[in-house]
Amino acid sequence: MFTKESLEKLVQEISHPGEIGIADIPDVSLYMEQLTSIIENKMENFKRHPEDKILTKTMINNYTKAGLLMPPQNKKYSKEHIILLILTYHLKNIISITDIRALFRPILNNLASREDDVISLEEIYATFLELKKIEFDSFYDSLIEKFTVIKEKTRSIDIDNREMAELFLIVVMLIAQSNAQKRLAEKIIDTYFKVETESR
Repeated sequence: MFTKESLEKLVQEISHPGEIGIADIPDVSLYMEQLTSIIENKMENFKRHPEDKILTKTMINNYTKAGLLMPPQNKKYSKEHIILLILTYHLKNIISITDIRALFRPILNNLASREDDVISLEEIYATFLELKKIEFDSFYDSLIEKFTVIKEKTRSIDIDNREMAELFLIVVMLIAQSNAQKRLAEKIIDTYFKVETESR
């Protein structure tokens, strides 16, 4: 039987899969092999399947060509590269590469000029990790409220089919919530980050 405790266990499994903190990112520049190795090892818990890849050489080259990363210096990647790659990993499953490029443009411009650095990339990343933790901590409480509603709505379904109906409704509810958040993120990017001449 799928219970509130079952749901809590699933949420705990996905909540904090081993983030790369600022202290975990080397201050020295790395060659591509070192870079992919560090990210693959430290972000292993984000994989859905063991054979999945977090980051490959091809991905890094494609992100650089797409304008998400500045080119490496003497084939070496800095702390800023690593932060942008981690952020790209988290963003690419939700928004397009075009949207990520628009979102990153002010950051990359600041990194290139080192002017008007109101907030550093390290501070942005640290804040991202903090907000992510807050979001996951409140996520469970919100989910339990909705699970209670789903339980009430499925009470009249016979016991053999009830659990599958509950699980189905949990999944579509999560997808609906995710879609609403994605659309709002895209609207903010379209309104405040995309320049007039950029193709949509």
